[in-house]
Amino acid sequence: MTTPTAARSPFGRLATGPRRPYLTAAVFAVTLACGIAQLAHPPLYDAMHRNAARIDAGEWYRLVTGMFFQDGRAFGLVSNLLWLAVFGTLAERVFGRARWLVLYFGCGLFGQVMSYLWLNPVGAGNSMCVVGLIGALAAVVVVASRRYGVVLPVQFRIMAFAVPVLAVADTVVHDNHGLPALLGMALGFALLPRVVSGNSG
Repeated sequence: MTTPTAARSPFGRLATGPRRPYLTAAVFAVTLACGIAQLAHPPLYDAMHRNAARIDAGEWYRLVTGMFFQDGRAFGLVSNLLWLAVFGTLAERVFGRARWLVLYFGCGLFGQVMSYLWLNPVGAGNSMCVVGLIGALAAVVVVASRRYGVVLPVQFRIMAFAVPVLAVADTVVHDNHGLPALLGMALGFALLPRVVSGNSG
């Protein structure tokens, strides 16, 4: 890869996964469908969001469905889908689909459980899934030069090192996005991809 190409696509040399983000697109479509459904029929949100009292009553499915519905309604749906489109695509290109699934749903479920037990007992949204992907991408940026020989722009490195700091601060103020981001970073280090030639479709 030439220097101009690398500058245009900083993650280009790290993108060893599939070129087409079909998994991100599939999760995007399901999340969009759930969001539209809850906007069209508001009682659906009441039946699906994370609610500690209902979970205590045996409705454990809410820990999963809470990752597909949005407590921010239309604004939450649009913003979370935009973040998913950007960081989901990047993570799928860098980590591949199997690792993407582990990162997205592993961090999302962890965030749902910690929210239920401690941080925010009522709510919903896929943002905790997305911050898990962000944490994992930050891990790749941190080791990119040493492990892969890829020197990313300094702003990427600054943002990557800021992720754990902001995640800790986020948890201190009792928001529920910090812990999934930290788990995403830890899993990112554990699931670091090997650089291979070529990409799968």
